[in-house]
Amino acid sequence: MWDDAARGFAAMGSEARLRVLRTLVRAGAPGLSVGEIQARTGLAPSTLAHHLRTLAAGGVIVQERQGRTVLNRACFDALRSLADFILDDCCADSRGKAGTDG
Repeated sequence: MWDDAARGFAAMGSEARLRVLRTLVRAGAPGLSVGEIQARTGLAPSTLAHHLRTLAAGGVIVQERQGRTVLNRACFDALRSLADFILDDCCADSRGKAGTDG
């Protein structure tokens, strides 16, 4: 889990990639084509392609080719796992309780 978490957080490690990821989160399950992401973020095509590859390698987005179009979707399960990972020990040292204990 530590390796997966490190890979996922590293993939999100730039303002531009966070902007792309949040755009895909807002789009929901249907996802967006590269052109739609570009229109919403204003990133140059070559820059966007680089960021999409990094996000996909980090496991926080999935890409699916449909004909000539590549659809990009946020991987909500992976994002939930990252949130759970980082919050799992929340406040464990205060009051002797873990944050997930209520």
